[in-house]
Amino acid sequence: MVLKAVLFDFNGVIIDDEPIHEKLLNQLLIEENMRPKQGEFRQICLGRSDRACLIDLFKNRGRILTDTYLNGLIARKARMYLQELETLEKLPLYPGLDDFIFKLRATQVKLAVVSGALRSEIELVLKRAQLSEYFSVIVSGDEVSSSKPEPEIYLKAIDRLNQRFPNLSLRPQECLAIEDTFSGIEAAKRAGIPVVAVANSYPFHMLQRRANWTVDYLSDLELDRVQQVFLGAVGKLNLT
Repeated sequence: MVLKAVLFDFNGVIIDDEPIHEKLLNQLLIEENMRPKQGEFRQICLGRSDRACLIDLFKNRGRILTDTYLNGLIARKARMYLQELETLEKLPLYPGLDDFIFKLRATQVKLAVVSGALRSEIELVLKRAQLSEYFSVIVSGDEVSSSKPEPEIYLKAIDRLNQRFPNLSLRPQECLAIEDTFSGIEAAKRAGIPVVAVANSYPFHMLQRRANWTVDYLSDLELDRVQQVFLGAVGKLNLT
C-alpha cells in the first residue's frame, strides 16, 4: 500500500485563524443580545463547522434557530471574516507550510483541503497565499450535511479525488489526514484514514494517544518514515 493523497484541515493547520473565529463568534453573540462565555469556543466550536457551532451556542442559551435565520448568521459571520482578513497585511499562515507542501509535491501525492470552514473563506486564503494550484480538491463545511467528527466530509473528499483522477482508485487507507482537533481526528479515523495531529490547538500529549503520528510542527513530520509505514502497513495502521 502506498500513500496517494494528503488531506489537510484548514483552520488550525493551514492558517492560524481560530482566535479570529472566536472573536467574530463572540461579536455575533453580543449582536444577538447574548453574553459570550469563557472557554465555550474551545469546548463547542473548535474543529467544527460554523453551522454546528452556532446551533449549539444558541441552543445552550435556549434559542432554537430556523434554517433561514441560521443561514443568515453564517453569511453574516462570513462577511465579518472576509473583512477581518482584509485588514491583515500578512495572513497568519503556519510556519513551514510552504516547505511541507513542496516536499509533498515532490512525492506526487494528491493534495486536498477538507474543512468545516466555508468554501469562500478557504478559496480566499489559498488564493492570497498563492497555494490554490497545489490543492486538487476542496471540500468545505457548506458542502456537507454533517460536521466533523462525522466522517462524511472525508469520504466526500476521497470520492471527489477519484472523480477528478479516475485512474487513482483512491481508498481511505491510502490517504493521510492532517488535523489539529479531537473532532477532526475522529472524523478522519471514522472514515478509515490515518491521521497526523499537529499540536497547534491542543498540547502534544493530548493528541498523541488519538492520532497515528503527532508533531509539534508540520516541519517535524518525517515523510520518508510515514511512507515506509504505508508500504508495510498491512495491519499496522491503527484506525480505531
